[in-house]
Amino acid sequence: MSWEFGAAVTCIVITALLGLPIGHAMLASSVVYLLLAGQDMSIAFEQMLNGLYGSYVLLAIPLFIFAADLMNVGSLSDRLLDFCRALVGRFRGGLGHVNVTASLIFSGMSGSAIADAVGMGRIIINLMTKDGKYPPAYAGAITAASAIIGPIIPPSIPMVLFALVSDTSIGFLFLGGVVPGLILGVLLMVVNAWQARVHDYPVDEPVPARELPRITLRAVPALLMPVILLVGIYGGVTTPTEAAALAALYAFLVSTFFYRSVSLRTAYRAVRQSAKSTASVGFLIAGALAFNYVVTVEQVPNVLRDALAGTDLGRLGFLLTVNVILLGLGCLLEANAILLVIVPIFLPTAVALGVDPVHFGVIVVVNTMIGLATPPYGLLLFVVTSITRSPIRQTIRYLLPFLAVLVAGLAIITFVPDVVLWLPRLYGYGG
Repeated sequence: MSWEFGAAVTCIVITALLGLPIGHAMLASSVVYLLLAGQDMSIAFEQMLNGLYGSYVLLAIPLFIFAADLMNVGSLSDRLLDFCRALVGRFRGGLGHVNVTASLIFSGMSGSAIADAVGMGRIIINLMTKDGKYPPAYAGAITAASAIIGPIIPPSIPMVLFALVSDTSIGFLFLGGVVPGLILGVLLMVVNAWQARVHDYPVDEPVPARELPRITLRAVPALLMPVILLVGIYGGVTTPTEAAALAALYAFLVSTFFYRSVSLRTAYRAVRQSAKSTASVGFLIAGALAFNYVVTVEQVPNVLRDALAGTDLGRLGFLLTVNVILLGLGCLLEANAILLVIVPIFLPTAVALGVDPVHFGVIVVVNTMIGLATPPYGLLLFVVTSITRSPIRQTIRYLLPFLAVLVAGLAIITFVPDVVLWLPRLYGYGG
């Protein structure tokens, strides 16, 4: 690799350390590379425009973000939380179970870990810390751990990004995430039950059985949303992008006309918030598209493939190496940056070794999501500590057992491919 590429990488590191957003840093480094290499600097912007406007699948991202924001400003989150509380809140550590169950259900609508933590997470943290039932740091820790399930169970914005860089079917990627997401949810609930016994967390007053039909009926419109999404995609009625539009429309109609919880002011707030989030993700994608051109010109994927081929790692050794690298990078880098910049470097080697692309995609997404909750720079850590106002050190202490079982779940997903591929094959996937 050339000294120009070394200068570009150095530019990314320095500008990122100085606080420049990673998307801006990648764009700046791409311009530096083109300038030093004597190429036309407009190539960077050409790559951005071609990538952003030539990919229909990217439309799903702002639509899923808008649907999640509508649920947060409306009362869909409250209805779902009441339902989860009635379902599992009666057990010891019940509100912790509610936290995980709510994330499992909410993940079928938002596709975003941050949306889960900010929306549903804020509500459940307040419930858990009310009257001193749970330490704020523990409430934050389990919220951060459960929020990572959001982008693993469909729909999933990170899986849309993986499909963008790998040309893999979004529909089969979505299906591949269902069973792994459920496994991680069960593991988190096991740890929560153990923690509840160790620390003697309270048993919440059970919801009377006569209230269950009423609570369930109120939650049905919200619970129907993931059903509509999945039936639309896998029934051949809609593409994933069209399903995202349908999710946003359904969230708006249910919140506005059924629950009557969205006014013009709150709708505007949701539009503004989703526009800001979309712009942030969009600029990150744009910067990654420009930098990926530099990576391609320098033949970095081929260099890595040849280097790994010389080590004779084999398929399982390669997957283990990828897990270690991505978990390490997840402690330092933003998840979408890893998906857009680092993953394309590994893809040629994965294909050459016969790793199924859907299996590889789910492994990558689980890795990057665990990174969101991993010290020292996991974004979810900062989100939950800003809500709980508890020291990040205390939150990390409570978070470590959850991270341990998440990594154990990742090992199962990595070394037992059928966990990922069983459901896609059931729907006709040939991998």
